[in-house]
Amino acid sequence: MLCTAITNAYGCKVDEGSMHPCIINGQDYGQLLYTLGVLGWLMLVTLSAGLFAFVVWLIILILHRQSWRKRVSAGVPPPIPPTASGSMSPTIAVAPTSRQTATEFLRLT
Repeated sequence: MLCTAITNAYGCKVDEGSMHPCIINGQDYGQLLYTLGVLGWLMLVTLSAGLFAFVVWLIILILHRQSWRKRVSAGVPPPIPPTASGSMSPTIAVAPTSRQTATEFLRLT
């Protein structure tokens, strides 16, 4: 839209087939206007993909909220993610000392 407004104001020609010279205040802006015009076509594809992604996200959000409401209304508490070791106590990562071999360290943990 900006490209069209500029070209109409200065009487230039822009199309997606090739670049045409467009002199504005003594400088040629043909390449810039050509790039802006072609990026307009890219915008059409990008907006379509973004709209599709938004609709998919919205559907997933609605389904998630419905299942969450069912779970809460039934009195089921939210799931607690398991820890790496499978127990509820926090784990502390310790590196082997220089005297221990890797096998001894693994046997101790």
